[in-house]
Amino acid sequence: MTAVLFFFALAVLAYAYLGFPILLLARSRLVRRPHRSGDYEPTVSLIICAHNEVTSIGEKLENIRQLDYPSDRLEVIVASDGSTDGTDDLVRGRSDPGVRLLSLPRLGKIPTLNAAVAEARGEILVFSDANSMYERSAIRALVRPFVDSRVGGVAGDQRYAKAASVVDEGEGERAYWNIDRKLKQWQSVSGSVTSSTGAIHAVRRSLFRVVPSGVTDDFWISTNVVAQGTRLVFAGDAIAIEPAASSTGLEFDRKVRVMTRGLRGVWLMRELLDPFRHGFYSVQLMSHKVLRRLVFVPLAVLAVTAPLLWADGMIFRLATLGQCALYGAAALGGLIPSRGRVSRIASIPFFFCMVNAAAAVATANLLRGKTIESWEPRREAAAPRAADGVSGEQRA
Repeated sequence: MTAVLFFFALAVLAYAYLGFPILLLARSRLVRRPHRSGDYEPTVSLIICAHNEVTSIGEKLENIRQLDYPSDRLEVIVASDGSTDGTDDLVRGRSDPGVRLLSLPRLGKIPTLNAAVAEARGEILVFSDANSMYERSAIRALVRPFVDSRVGGVAGDQRYAKAASVVDEGEGERAYWNIDRKLKQWQSVSGSVTSSTGAIHAVRRSLFRVVPSGVTDDFWISTNVVAQGTRLVFAGDAIAIEPAASSTGLEFDRKVRVMTRGLRGVWLMRELLDPFRHGFYSVQLMSHKVLRRLVFVPLAVLAVTAPLLWADGMIFRLATLGQCALYGAAALGGLIPSRGRVSRIASIPFFFCMVNAAAAVATANLLRGKTIESWEPRREAAAPRAADGVSGEQRA
């Protein structure tokens, strides 16, 4: 029985991290569903929800001024959720064309976002974060696929900035997003991407559904276009740059919050898990948003069973030693200063373990009915940033 549990857990992990990407790659080669894309200038409402974002919102508005999109077709709504740090005054004090401040009492992000959409007038809704800086052509790239009436939403490409100093704690985060980018490309070629990232994504105004409390807004908004029978495609040239988290504690809390809301979102959108209605998209959603969040379970099974089976064969001894190496490297990545080649290598297993620990906490939150409504961004002061893998010519 112990051996059966070991091999079952190993098979689940192999599918989650190797089998599923291979399946997506194979499908992208065998099943081609191209969508049209071309010059298009619909009216756009760019929505930014902000709570105490005085350190970021000025840079964000300056970034928007530099975008290559007609100002008379771009409406910017800064929805301030009870900010008390001068965010509202900073926005009011600027004379940026097309920028509107929606100053609200403290409601939480979801009610604030819904209120902002209710005020929006654009045909296309674009959602962004206060600390996400767009490439100059990002909006134009984001709306091009909407020339195809079958496209209901477009996911942009979120990239993490590379730190200017030798200290760089975002290596694991960037490695994750580099892989996620490839998965989105393969998914988009043959159907729809699983969901968008909140830093840069867009949907048709007519397809927006009011976001319920306790979910991840980008997941809810983007998956609802699929639920309504349209496609969610990936625009790899629509790039947003965000700073990687500089504090492990803050990043762990953020991931617990996002995953708790994300799992609740999957539960509320469980209709999309029906393959008879939604085909291969259901396989994607189950593999990417459910199985990947539950990987901590087979990891725990392997941690227990492999040592118990040490005497039964080489595979069990290798599995035990491999886990010791993985968790040892993760501990090293969390303890040593983030500088030099060793720490950069160790940051990837550290990030892997941190993500799965956060997923375990999020799953426990879901099972006990705990929702996370609070929203308290904690930013460092804005600083010049460079995207990993993005040239200076590309940056806005």
